[in-house]
Amino acid sequence: MIHPPTDAMMVPFDGTFRVSEHATLPGESVGKKGLQKSLKKRVDQISKLQRKLYADDRYAVLLVFQAMDAAGKDGTIRAVMSGVNPAGCQVYSFKAPSSEELDHDFLWRTTCSLPERGRIGIFNRSYYEEVLAVRVRPEYLAKQRLPEFDQDTIWSERFASIRDHETHLQRNGTIILKFWLNVSPEEQKARFMSRLTTPERYWKFSKNDLSERGKWSDYMAAYQDIFNETSREAAPWYAIPADNKPYMRLCVAQIIAETLAALPLEYPKKSDKELALFEEHINSLEQESS
Repeated sequence: MIHPPTDAMMVPFDGTFRVSEHATLPGESVGKKGLQKSLKKRVDQISKLQRKLYADDRYAVLLVFQAMDAAGKDGTIRAVMSGVNPAGCQVYSFKAPSSEELDHDFLWRTTCSLPERGRIGIFNRSYYEEVLAVRVRPEYLAKQRLPEFDQDTIWSERFASIRDHETHLQRNGTIILKFWLNVSPEEQKARFMSRLTTPERYWKFSKNDLSERGKWSDYMAAYQDIFNETSREAAPWYAIPADNKPYMRLCVAQIIAETLAALPLEYPKKSDKELALFEEHINSLEQESS
């Protein structure tokens, strides 16, 4: 089985991360068939561990996905979670906030969608948009009708709120994994061209995609600040090479599987008194069948 060096993809906790220094392609030669075979094994492993997570009912897992358009968030979520019981998994996609959401603090709408114990929650985009898109597009901030604030400190204050929020979740049993799917502008261009020239992909393209692409350097600067300010032991970020989709999906699956495997999960145990009753239940069922 192929084992990508996912430890090296973890964003350090010391504020030294540089977006420009991280690859968008694997550093080794990998074949598509081998990657797909390894992914299937990881998906099977996640499926088994998810059942144990659900039965144990002490931990929740939150997976956060952030990326530029066409990086492959939807496809990765679909491929990696394909073996998970839908009853134990919740996926939320956060787009433009509603008027109700704008009437609350910036963490409210995602907090309402956090996974319960025993379940895996997935955020396709997240509260990080509040220090990403809102930072790159100041007009979004204007719509939030905030009381007076200091333009020079609002982002550092929001980073502090996010760190406190994630630490609180971790203390209460939510395991947080955050994935940045690192696609290159060249690969994004190729994927946009595919959407514009393939009828069954037309629906994936929006004219806003090109507008956001035009602010690539602003987004990269915002991402770099996000990673340096919020990659912590309680909620690490992983910078995943995203130009090779099968490799990207395997990396994400491997990190999830290894994280679940490291948790002290146990199936609920029965007391001797309860087990003694099981014998009565077995006898009762056997008599019924006869």
